Amino acid sequence: MYTYFTKKKMLMATGTITVAMLAGCGNAENETAETKTAWDEIQEQGSMTVATSGTLLATSFRDEESDELTGFEVEVVRELGERLDLDIEFTELGFDEMLTSVNTGQIDMAANDIEITEDRAEQFIFSTPIKYSYGTAVVRKDDLSGISSLDDLAGKKAAGASTSIYMEIAREYGAEEVTYDNATNEVYLRDVSIGRTDVILNDYYLSTFGVAAFPELNITIHPDIKYAPSEVGLVMSKDNTELAENVNKALEEMLEDGTITEISEEFFGGADVSVKPDIEEN
Repeated sequence: MYTYFTKKKMLMATGTITVAMLAGCGNAENETAETKTAWDEIQEQGSMTVATSGTLLATSFRDEESDELTGFEVEVVRELGERLDLDIEFTELGFDEMLTSVNTGQIDMAANDIEITEDRAEQFIFSTPIKYSYGTAVVRKDDLSGISSLDDLAGKKAAGASTSIYMEIAREYGAEEVTYDNATNEVYLRDVSIGRTDVILNDYYLSTFGVAAFPELNITIHPDIKYAPSEVGLVMSKDNTELAENVNKALEEMLEDGTITEISEEFFGGADVSVKPDIEEN
């Protein structure tokens, strides 16, 4: 009787210790999961998901011959992946959708000539700027769409993304907004050429590249309109501070060793967009 109860107590004690050990392991696993950052998960996966439009000439587009996704920011991000030892998985989305996807954590980064503004900086983390530019206007070549300055935008049809900085400027000057769902540059530019719309306010370098790509169209860069100096960076969630730190470290190395300059010159006709332009606004 004594032996039986002694053994029973020992077994009960052993079981209690085992349960406590298992509970301890469970707590440790939970604590590890809770403290794991987005950057830790990206490193474990060995890949980073990046949203881009695939329709924005010079910065994100598909090569006509190979149909391969390329462009200034696409290639900057690919080089970034090499330096961070990460595979890059591109997802092609419209402008509004890519920002929402960054915010909800569905993707890690957006790269699509996204201008750094005070409002956006409150919602997202921007990388070190990789491109500096200013605004210009694409108009019809034969009559400049009847526009001599931004003041003439009132009543004109301005094409672009609804939430872009440039469409905000068009609205401020009284233009009629015409938006598209992730349309190609050719669609935007052809509509100006045939008079379906009157003007596209956009970044100078992207506009120059787009106009040069379609010499048959009746379009040109307005010779007298320059405004809104801008800075462009890669966009990440406010929660991804560790990712941003690593991205910035690699980008600063790429700026210092001339890699971003080389990529810029390839896609912007020899221009170095990583240098601030000296312009007088008008």
